[in-house]
Amino acid sequence: MPATGGDEIDPAGAQEYAAGWARAVRRLGFVPLSTVETERLLLEHTVRLARALLAEQFSAEPGQEVARALVEAHLTEPGMLDWSVRALVERLPAQVLPRRADQPETARRAVELQGAFAAGFARALRDRTFTQQERIARSAWQARDQVEQALRDSEARFRAVFTGAAIGIGIAGVDGEIIDVNQSFAEMLGYTIAELRQINVATLAHPDDAAGMWELYQDLIDGKQDAARVEKRYYRKDGSVVWTDLAVSLIRHDDGRPRFTVAMIEDITERYELQQRLRFQALHDPLTGLPNRTLFFERLGALFDRAAPDERIGICFLDLDGFKAVNDSLGHDHGDRLLIVIARRLADCVAGLGHLVARMGGDEFVILVDGGAGIDDVVAVAEKALAAVAVPADVGDQQLAVTASIGIVDCPAGETSVSELMKAADTTLYWAKGEGRGRWAVYDPERSARDHARSALTAGLPAALDRGEFVVHYQPIVSLVDGGMLAVEALVRWAHPEQGLIGPDHFIGLAEETGLIVRLGEWVLRRACRDAEAWRRQFPDAELVVSVNLAARQADDPAIVDTVAAVLGRTGLPPELLQLELTESAVMGTAGEPLRSLHRLAALGVRLAIDDFGTGYSNLAYLRRLPIHSLKLAGPFVEGIRSDGSAAGHRDERIVDALVRLAHALELSVTAEAVETGDQVERLRALRCDTGQGRWFGPPVPAEEITARLRDEETR
Repeated sequence: MPATGGDEIDPAGAQEYAAGWARAVRRLGFVPLSTVETERLLLEHTVRLARALLAEQFSAEPGQEVARALVEAHLTEPGMLDWSVRALVERLPAQVLPRRADQPETARRAVELQGAFAAGFARALRDRTFTQQERIARSAWQARDQVEQALRDSEARFRAVFTGAAIGIGIAGVDGEIIDVNQSFAEMLGYTIAELRQINVATLAHPDDAAGMWELYQDLIDGKQDAARVEKRYYRKDGSVVWTDLAVSLIRHDDGRPRFTVAMIEDITERYELQQRLRFQALHDPLTGLPNRTLFFERLGALFDRAAPDERIGICFLDLDGFKAVNDSLGHDHGDRLLIVIARRLADCVAGLGHLVARMGGDEFVILVDGGAGIDDVVAVAEKALAAVAVPADVGDQQLAVTASIGIVDCPAGETSVSELMKAADTTLYWAKGEGRGRWAVYDPERSARDHARSALTAGLPAALDRGEFVVHYQPIVSLVDGGMLAVEALVRWAHPEQGLIGPDHFIGLAEETGLIVRLGEWVLRRACRDAEAWRRQFPDAELVVSVNLAARQADDPAIVDTVAAVLGRTGLPPELLQLELTESAVMGTAGEPLRSLHRLAALGVRLAIDDFGTGYSNLAYLRRLPIHSLKLAGPFVEGIRSDGSAAGHRDERIVDALVRLAHALELSVTAEAVETGDQVERLRALRCDTGQGRWFGPPVPAEEITARLRDEETR
């Protein structure tokens, strides 16, 4: 075949052949190259094969080289080889060398090139396989050598660590028999290594921990866990105990069966003892050595956690009576020494009963009665505690005698909680102190509910006054001569948003305790004077007096006179139509500035009356010095006047007669309170009592009803 140049190769045909070749390659197997890279590579091989067919001196070597290049490019799928070999004869001449495709020489050369391609592909694939196998074998030998070296290095390192470690390391079989230990392990337990190799680990464990140690080993052997870490006690050879931090790991055979255990053990005896000392200090009172409130609540919480719902839990909450006086008079040193004595006595009196005694702080102690059969058991403990405290104590050169008050609570665990139990105990202790001290009191849920309601009212008083929840009702005060209404008494009520209308008996005492009575009393005074002035203007002939109660704290207020004067000035009510009622006990002890205030009030023209006269400590001589205009007889005397002819009724009637005569002798008018029956009215009239007040004449009513009553009386 004559020599030809590159112009014999059809570029478009070569491109088309390479593209078809690339599609076949990608369709028939995995190709590690992108589509563009595959086509570019196969185009180069297409041109090289075409040039081999055109060469002046033909050689089939390019076929082998192209095949080897394909193998090196990892284009080795069998389907790809089949396509490439067939296409070399069937497609390459026609597509790439169209001008030479029909020449016999081209066909002959293509067949030889085909054979060379197939042979070269097989040879290259075989060479690559041999190379890979050799590489794999070499790697395997290297890996084996590395593993063996690593094992030797690991064993050497383990032996170095095992021998020289500062912590104890031991290896034991699954039956607990010790296989080997290091020197630190042996020294920690006081044995030689040889002695330990003859011992089972179970014999070293403390009796209290032996069951737990065997359970731990059993869990490891059973595969429930592969490692565990615990703090355990062991016996030394000399019988002493060492506390350890123990970490145990399970080593298995290749098939997963337990082989042996490796234990790493550290002596933490000093650390444990320090922790115990710190825990004792944290949970015990430094002065008395008793458990403190932290430990008490920890024990109480644990008791609640394990107690059945019907299991009873008892508390004796104890507080020393008058302990502050000991500190103030003798000093805190004597007080502390007394507390130590009391704490020891309390602990001793329940020592055989298993009850916990704790110091809650200051002079407060608490006894937790665990496992009692009922309230009688708790009361018995409380009485023992009171008796123990009451014995005089020798403190230095002083003999001190103190008493205690105890609040007792006993109830099933299912009916309360820790916080509720302690709250009840504190409340009951308060009751015991309020009842005279030196005694115990038992928790009463109903009483507690009443106290809670009372506290709620106390807390709500200021806001109620700010929100305008109080109203004033008026009770008629009637002449016993002609039955005309001469005055009304202003009585405050609380229109509670939840409890409805609340009478003064439920909140006036609370207002006095909190000091709110001054604000509340001033508000009642303003409202009563405003209503009274409205009645005066509407019914000028009635001359209706409004009577307002004045609390003891109001009477003691230096500004009371200015307050009354200001109210009268703002409302326009004439002073003679205002009567201020004071209790007998408040008036009789009045001296100094309060007495001057009463005289100044009287000087304003305001009427003054003594309420509930006869129930206090009447000092008749002192009564003459007061600027009083009226006496209001206490209700019990009036209620005692009965028509049954009983001796008691005659006695009360004689008392009322004497009081009326006394008041008239002092030129005072008399009002009988709590008049309930017509018979009482007749008898009081016969005794020349001036006015009456009570249900017989009408209950306390809103101002509108008083207005209606005045209108009715005006029209008669």
